[in-house]
Amino acid sequence: MTDFDPAVVAAVLAHMNDDHRDDNLRIVQAFGRPQATGAEMVGLDEHGGVWWVDVVDEGGGDGSELRVAWPAGPISERTEIRREVVALHEEAVRRLS
Repeated sequence: MTDFDPAVVAAVLAHMNDDHRDDNLRIVQAFGRPQATGAEMVGLDEHGGVWWVDVVDEGGGDGSELRVAWPAGPISERTEIRREVVALHEEAVRRLS
């Protein structure tokens, strides 16, 4: 198992949640939670990313985690994180079009 440095993970999460909130939502909607109304990336490891998914329906709000595997399979290098998140987003856009 490859554990990324906690500072690297924190930087990726901050970037995704500060600069790419709409991208987070597209990813979770395309990969299993089409009813999502909000999403925040909360973790990642060599196998994929993890998002907290908000769902607001007639009964109020609810949420749960969603893990999405990296398209190219397990990764081990910091530079691969960006490549895999971009690939997830591109696939999400394709699926939702």
